[in-house]
Amino acid sequence: MLIVDAIHTFYGLSHILFDVSLKINKGQVVCLLGRNGAGKTTTLKSIMGLTPPRSGKVIFKDEVVSGKAPYLLARKGIGYVPDTRRIFADLTVSENLEIAARSRGGKEEWNQERVFELFQALKDLSGRKGGLLSGGEQKMLAIARALMGNPELLLLDEPTEGLAPAMVQVFRDRIRLLKETGLTVLLAEQNVKFTLGLSEYAYIIDDGRICYQGTVKEIQENEDVRKICGI
Repeated sequence: MLIVDAIHTFYGLSHILFDVSLKINKGQVVCLLGRNGAGKTTTLKSIMGLTPPRSGKVIFKDEVVSGKAPYLLARKGIGYVPDTRRIFADLTVSENLEIAARSRGGKEEWNQERVFELFQALKDLSGRKGGLLSGGEQKMLAIARALMGNPELLLLDEPTEGLAPAMVQVFRDRIRLLKETGLTVLLAEQNVKFTLGLSEYAYIIDDGRICYQGTVKEIQENEDVRKICGI
């Protein structure tokens, strides 16, 4: 479904990503692991067109989409949940969801009723403004809003950052449910235990370069990689 082929991304004159490549098959949950500042967020932004790579290719469903505007990629079926959430603080939960709704003509499309089934807490808060939600509730809303666009590929950036352990468990369960629906997910995280429990394949990024890749089992059995990851 997604191929990132040897991309190099810059912020101004600063070279951030170096020859980054990864691949995700339909229905997979793939994780991108790395410490803060390793290049995880920039990789997702490069895929989403927010920081277009200067060279290399991003291919989505056999189409080269490198450099296309983010709104065009959203229309093609890529959903993006940034680590900063970026919900509309002055709009209610329902209004945040409504403005993101986009039908693709599928049999089981995401709508408000369905996302409220996934995140029961949001149903009780549907009339509350986004700016009055807790951090965990805002992250729920950010994911729910992305689902309202009925994406085929979901990019999740640091969904557990700043969350209490009980809330981390909630997000683990919800992402597992998304996996069961057949949604393809690229999950960028530094919470290794959370991420490996959900993923089938992992890429480890450090200083803007992919330094290791393999199945979850291979990572868990590789002592050098376990030291890098802190597991």
